[in-house]
Amino acid sequence: MVCALGAAVCFGAATVLQAVAARQAGPGGGGEAALLLRALRQWRYLVGLGLDGLGFLFQIAALRTLPIYAVGAALAASLAVTAVVAARLLAVRLSGTEWGAVGVVCAGLAMLGLASGPEGGGGGSDTLRWVMLGVSVGLLALGFAGGRLSGPARGPVLGLGAGFGFGVVEVSVRLIDSLAPGALLTNPAAYALLIGGGAAFMLLTSALQRGSVTAATAGMVIGETIGPAAIGVVWLGDRTREGLAWLAVLGFAVAVAGALALARFGEAPAAPAEQE
Repeated sequence: MVCALGAAVCFGAATVLQAVAARQAGPGGGGEAALLLRALRQWRYLVGLGLDGLGFLFQIAALRTLPIYAVGAALAASLAVTAVVAARLLAVRLSGTEWGAVGVVCAGLAMLGLASGPEGGGGGSDTLRWVMLGVSVGLLALGFAGGRLSGPARGPVLGLGAGFGFGVVEVSVRLIDSLAPGALLTNPAAYALLIGGGAAFMLLTSALQRGSVTAATAGMVIGETIGPAAIGVVWLGDRTREGLAWLAVLGFAVAVAGALALARFGEAPAAPAEQE
């Protein structure tokens, strides 16, 4: 759980930096891929990517020792980290309800830590590996077409797509059973991990740059927690400690609910001009 929480801290801090950079990139033209390229010219986005890389290493370590449902809930808790960072560094005022939500997230994670068993012993089927690859390709297509979406549905759709992309990464890590070059080249899960991660970043960048941040982040939290958790339990054999399944379910629900209450912190609410 320490590695999962380390990943949450890295991802939460990265969100503050990447959100400001996405706004500074401006609407411009050339579609969503061009938006991502413009964001990559911002030093804050690059530092954020560095933190994301470190967080990803923590995430891999956590997924090798914990069930997906525990890791997914911990990653959703990165919103609590973002809220605290924004309050401390950007002078963002948190309401009493939001401070309560931070406490709720911590309580949910504590329950999960007590109830979680080891990762499941299931290695996953080849069918599941190919399904993950197909989903990742579909999400990549959604990322390139995201600029055509408009209206109130844009934020939730792009956010949910980003969440599914991060969920593909979570599941794919568990479906890679060998790091030998030959095994990686023939494992569809390896390609699903790369494509799903890239699509998730593209969709999230677009969602942060335009549309409702709260709706997009709520969609992302749902996409990256519920689906992967179900796959872990049903297909990969994730279980809880003896007699503590109820505590794991309660902890998961509490942590995700607390994260949803902090959805507005999917983007740092500070004007770019104030960050120079």
